[in-house]
Amino acid sequence: MKFQDLLAYQKAFALSMKIFEISKSFPPEEKYSLTDQVRRASRSVCANMAEAYRKRVFPKHFYSKLTDCDAENSETQVWLTFCFSCNYVTEQTFNELMAESIEVGKLINYMILNPARFGVKDSEH
Repeated sequence: MKFQDLLAYQKAFALSMKIFEISKSFPPEEKYSLTDQVRRASRSVCANMAEAYRKRVFPKHFYSKLTDCDAENSETQVWLTFCFSCNYVTEQTFNELMAESIEVGKLINYMILNPARFGVKDSEH
């Protein structure tokens, strides 16, 4: 299995791409702050998940990278809240993006709680 086959990765990647498309319409003055931050945080979920999967032979590294994923996913939610509060996205869009992010978080948590299903040999945290 490749990391790209992980459901959590696929959903995180899809969310990141939606955020990228939506953030294209943000005001130019947000280019180096909000736009950059929400894009980087959402993309980092995917990057950390790929690293976690590749480091699964080292259980502590697997958990560490997945907790990084979870943290970046939470950061993405913070930036999405700013996007909504600044009126850059509608309430409907905000709710949809947040629901997807929450789902990604649940999938990350599943990976953390079920490491053996992802090839981790040692279940010690």
